[in-house]
Amino acid sequence: MTALLTLTHIQKSFGGARALADANLELHSGQVTALIGENGAGKSTLVKILSGLHQPDGGEIRLDGKAIRIANAEHARHLGISVVHQECVVFDNLSVAENLFVSARPQQRRLIAWRTMRERAAAILRQLDADFDPALAAGQLSIAQKHIVQIARALTGKAHVVIMDEPTAALSHREVDDLFRITRKLRSEGCAVLFISHKFEEVFDIADRYAVFRDGISVGQGEVAQTDRDELIRLMVGRPVDQLFPKAHGQFGEELLRVERLSRAGEFEDVSFAVRRGEILGIYGLVGAGRSELARVLFGLNHADSGSIEIGGKRLTLRSAEDAVRQGIAYIPEDRQTQGAILPFSIRDNISLPNLARLAPRGLCNRERESQLAREWIAALSVKAHGPEQRVEDLSGGNQQKVVIAKWLAGEPRVLILDEPTKGIDVGAKAAVHAVTSEFAQRGNAVVMISSELPEILRMSDRVFVMRRGRMRGLFERSDATAESIVRAATDA
Repeated sequence: MTALLTLTHIQKSFGGARALADANLELHSGQVTALIGENGAGKSTLVKILSGLHQPDGGEIRLDGKAIRIANAEHARHLGISVVHQECVVFDNLSVAENLFVSARPQQRRLIAWRTMRERAAAILRQLDADFDPALAAGQLSIAQKHIVQIARALTGKAHVVIMDEPTAALSHREVDDLFRITRKLRSEGCAVLFISHKFEEVFDIADRYAVFRDGISVGQGEVAQTDRDELIRLMVGRPVDQLFPKAHGQFGEELLRVERLSRAGEFEDVSFAVRRGEILGIYGLVGAGRSELARVLFGLNHADSGSIEIGGKRLTLRSAEDAVRQGIAYIPEDRQTQGAILPFSIRDNISLPNLARLAPRGLCNRERESQLAREWIAALSVKAHGPEQRVEDLSGGNQQKVVIAKWLAGEPRVLILDEPTKGIDVGAKAAVHAVTSEFAQRGNAVVMISSELPEILRMSDRVFVMRRGRMRGLFERSDATAESIVRAATDA
């Protein structure tokens, strides 16, 4: 089958860093191609080249067999190439119809043809089976509906190539189903869709073909039906899948963390569990089960209405996160970008912030000591960065998560609470997070790991605690924990 869009030997460097060394990609009409790779593999750079934001240093791009140079974003749109970004690019104060035609509003005698614009917007939304009013303000839409607006915007310019860059990262299961329904509709109408995702279940659900990048180089491509998850992971990271869960199993020590009948009105009730030294306790549950709310109470961000928390047999009074830190508790929140790190700050400053009492005992910081600490943790967690001064916002998602973990581990806590620690990061970064978590536990500390990913829960946990609707619904030893038993406890089944 002749490809609609072909990229051959694409190269791109930024200063001395090579983002793409030899990238090759084919997109076919009426097919969904999944682009897979670790953070830093070159996926985002490729998307920016296709959308006209970057120019390649070498290689060739062909559209319908003709060599092209995509001059800018408007030129990409004119060529029929459109991008649906992970972060919804819509104007909340404008209507849906205005968002669809924001760059090319229908005109009549140099005035905006409002009626025509609304009618055309309604027709496009019907084409996508979208059930919201084009006159509605975009700010009233859900995240999934805003994604649909981005797709609909592409159709106003008769897009032939639609690029979806991690579109499901913030969507619920039902919203993902809606997005996939629309994606399949685009495919049936002849669009070539490039779908970028870290989630293998999505790749096998929606994609016809796959392409794998590693370190800016194409390392594999083919039909999804002819491969499996293990082979894709091997191509991505260059190592077998069993190395993604480097869980060490050792001897457990005495009880370190105990939670007794902890409750917070409207969030969770009567929660009790204990974690021993050297142990990883996994907490599983569906959205709304109360897991993150429990973690926030354990870290002193919220206060329990009743119950108790003990560390080493000592009952704690946690009035704030500062109290929790003093007692040796560290917390990695689910949202690393707004709660876990200060993105405009450097790696050095982020790692220093929770450790200022040690770095500046007399109130004056020694910049060299801060930099040395940052360098130690950059090396320990294999953070891909130019150095301690690099801003966290310029790192990939997986490396941002490593910085968040590093800043807390640098303080040598006794209890580590991880809330969705590998959400939205690639498999290589996941392996690194799993390794440092296992090593932390092996040093005689306690880990509470909240995760929605069953493979992660099953492979990394010594015991699994299941929550449903704010209450404890099961506590499984590792030998008894199966996907079926855990899901059954987490649902009403």
